[in-house]
Amino acid sequence: MPELHIPDAGDRETLGAFVARAVRLDGQTAVRLRMRGDDVVEAWTATPFDVLATRAVAGRVTPADVTVSGNELLAALTVAGGERMDPGPARDLLWHGELPAPGRWQRVDELPVGVVSDLADRGVALARDNAGPHGTPPASLMDQAVLTVSGGELEVKVQLRCLFALSGMGFLDSSISDDVVRVTATDSWMRLDARYGAVLRRRHALLPLLF
Repeated sequence: MPELHIPDAGDRETLGAFVARAVRLDGQTAVRLRMRGDDVVEAWTATPFDVLATRAVAGRVTPADVTVSGNELLAALTVAGGERMDPGPARDLLWHGELPAPGRWQRVDELPVGVVSDLADRGVALARDNAGPHGTPPASLMDQAVLTVSGGELEVKVQLRCLFALSGMGFLDSSISDDVVRVTATDSWMRLDARYGAVLRRRHALLPLLF
């Protein structure tokens, strides 16, 4: 049976807010809990925007890499309470994607949070005006690069879907005027770190296997 230990009440609240946002975006979402080092738990979720979201808090989870139901984890964090909790049974088959391999992330640039938040708001309005019959915006719009950020030898294109994920997960706080969104990347992945969490997406689509 998995066990999650989050000693600090503030960290439990932080993780609860992350999971609540993920569940609000997708009521059937799964959350992958993974140890980073000896005393940090990373929580990962796949958003409806085809973008990963993550938040890290101090704590431990056993086993060291387990996927659970978002709803069950949310109940454990907000209803059961306490430092040690049962996050629900392991549901590893619910996790279908990959996570970035451990590696060195290269700093690309920092963007004013107000600029990112404004672009996200304008994107939401544009998506609403171009929604399809099921209320979802076309993939061509979501895949549109709204920012190109350069640093060192890297040039990173930030797609609208990444800003949707930042906004939808509540990671942006434009009320803090000097806050920034940090852009980092590897050869394969890009990452946007905001005050309340980070979103990640592959920079290049994987090539299909040919048989």
